[in-house]
Amino acid sequence: MTHEAQDPPALSPLKRAFLALEDAQARLAAFEGAAREPIAVIGLGCRVPGADNPAAFWTLLREGRDAVGPIPRERFDIDAFFDPDTEATGRIAVREAAFLGAVDGFDAGFFGISPREARGMDPQQRLLLEVAWEALEHAGQAPDRLSTSATGVYVGQASSDYMTSIHKSGDPALLDAHFTSGVAHSVTSGRVSYLLGLQGPSLTVDTACSSSLVAVHLACQALRARECRMALAGGVNLMLSEDLFIAFSHSRMLAPDGRCKTFDASADGFGRGEGCGIVVLKRLSDAQADGDRILALIRGSAVNQDGPSSGLTAPNGPAQEAVIREALARAGVAPGDIGVIEAHGTGTQLGDPLEVQALGHVFGPGRDAEQPLWLGSVKTNLGHLEAAAGVTGLIKLVLALQQRAIPAHLHFRDPSPHIAWGELPLRVPTTLQPWPAIGGRRLAGVSAFGFSGTNAHVVLEEAPATTLAAPADAPMPQLY
Repeated sequence: MTHEAQDPPALSPLKRAFLALEDAQARLAAFEGAAREPIAVIGLGCRVPGADNPAAFWTLLREGRDAVGPIPRERFDIDAFFDPDTEATGRIAVREAAFLGAVDGFDAGFFGISPREARGMDPQQRLLLEVAWEALEHAGQAPDRLSTSATGVYVGQASSDYMTSIHKSGDPALLDAHFTSGVAHSVTSGRVSYLLGLQGPSLTVDTACSSSLVAVHLACQALRARECRMALAGGVNLMLSEDLFIAFSHSRMLAPDGRCKTFDASADGFGRGEGCGIVVLKRLSDAQADGDRILALIRGSAVNQDGPSSGLTAPNGPAQEAVIREALARAGVAPGDIGVIEAHGTGTQLGDPLEVQALGHVFGPGRDAEQPLWLGSVKTNLGHLEAAAGVTGLIKLVLALQQRAIPAHLHFRDPSPHIAWGELPLRVPTTLQPWPAIGGRRLAGVSAFGFSGTNAHVVLEEAPATTLAAPADAPMPQLY
């Protein structure tokens, strides 16, 4: 006797609906998981005043060095412009700022660029190429083997000193075939993608002082959306002309001594700085699958706008508070989990108290007095790097997480009377401090607020324990 195969019984409408709901829930969980996946920082590159690479940068931070010094005559003759009177037309009220060394040298042949084209390139483009290459090498990624890869490039840039200098020279011969691409902000990111053959998104961001941290945020969003598999993100700023110094002097924005005395009673404006910073990013799952060395994790980030405030360039405390809360929510961490904040902290009488008040509103309620929030700003070491400021603060935190140490915040001698220190669970480190874990974790936040009104905040966490080892060719300096 034979038995024919029986068709499975038809599912009832209720069962089909239940299975469809389960499938939809699984898809939603996968989507939400992808949207929250940590982003791994797998490489760093930087040139900042007093340090030409990440290891040297940590040494500068560990030693608590101030990199501000006289304005180099190679940039412009400060004696011809200096006048302490901020009302003096066409004059500069400061003599010092934080500069890199010579920025006119460039190995054009290494990048396959002709000498004539290199001369037409904004030195910011040239510097970014060098630092991007170094960051990829630091990440263990062969730059010359990335052609056609889905690698994104996100760059913060705001200044145009080179173009201004060319126009002021009055030499029409400089307006040659390479002028347009040499000074266009869009080409700053595009040239990196072109020369390395990268086919992920490529864009240059200008939100003033928050540009590079916004660039990092956008890179993380693109990675989670799978628009790219790896990304370079950061910013660049060079001070090649006297023009912005003059404008900032007339605006009374600059500290007469050229230094950011953030959170101190003597705060009287910001000091200018220059440099370039790049981080190499991947989704954590991809970095682990690829066997990459993971330096730190970006848990979450957010961007918003001041909107209505007391003035176009005036900060908005509630907006700063909102962007930090949103970044924490996206990171899935509570305010009490954060141990360190790298503040925007420019050293102004208005901005610093507003920022600290916003931080107090977010991190103060219910905080354990035994676990204060440590608060610092790398601007006290390097000045305000403007479009490159945010990523510089982020790199500082990555290095500090690796060393489990909190660098000293400089020029903090007499706490600002405009900040309610006694009511806030905040501490400012004046010496190198061990970084204590909170609940077994080390988490930090970095802020950048543009005078355009665009604010950004990024939440970082120490790398998983199995990925902390530094590569043999780039040992991190010892803490003590």
